[in-house]
Amino acid sequence: MNQPLAYVHPGAKIAKNVVIEPFTTIHNNVTIGEGTWIGSNVTIMEGARIGKNCNIFPGAVISAMPQDLKYQGEDTTVQIGDNTTIRECATINKGTSDRMKTVIGNNCLIMAYCHIAHDCLVGDGCIFSNNSTLAGHVTIGQNVVLAGMVAVHQFVSIGNHAFVTGGSLVRKDVPPYVKAAREPLSYVGINSIGLRRRGFESDKIREIQNIYRLLYQQNYNNSQAASIIEAEMEATPERDEILQFIRDSQRGIMKGYFSSN
Repeated sequence: MNQPLAYVHPGAKIAKNVVIEPFTTIHNNVTIGEGTWIGSNVTIMEGARIGKNCNIFPGAVISAMPQDLKYQGEDTTVQIGDNTTIRECATINKGTSDRMKTVIGNNCLIMAYCHIAHDCLVGDGCIFSNNSTLAGHVTIGQNVVLAGMVAVHQFVSIGNHAFVTGGSLVRKDVPPYVKAAREPLSYVGINSIGLRRRGFESDKIREIQNIYRLLYQQNYNNSQAASIIEAEMEATPERDEILQFIRDSQRGIMKGYFSSN
């Protein structure tokens, strides 16, 4: 890490075996875990907490001040888990007084030119493709995939194992295990391919499909569907997770797809 063409503030805490390439700037009050690689022309600002074995590619800016006029210089952070990759020119802003932190989990891949705004919480194993953007206060579950150029409205939640197709505008909450597509963003089925890749058995996938058929294809409103699902379907972790997501939704969940033809 003794790179003469990089600047590392004396107050930064850099673990062993960290590689810092030329022309990178690391500010005060930064922590970087063992085995992490920092490419050239990266800027890591105050409040960054970066885990072990991460890769941060050229041009990324981590822990810049929030793009929020309400921010008054609070001592907030960006927390990035282990084994996460941040590709070229991605930007991740630190938190405000709302959550005091922006969090990216373990084993995530944030591709080039993505933006993650203040107070976002991103779970483990997420993949955000190029140019995807999260506004402030967004909550993303585990193993969520955003295809390229997805834009997520502030305060939206996206559940575990969801998949959002490229170019989508996400204005409403996206429940767990589903595929979301079209404009306006709509339910188009469950993320069966992703679930199989993560070890879900066929019986479990059918159970999830049956839950969403009741929610989206039987002309019930959300409250009616939730009551029927709870009354008629066996209690399982997946069923209970879906019901809890629906009931906790502040912005309302996305609608089912209805063809205009």
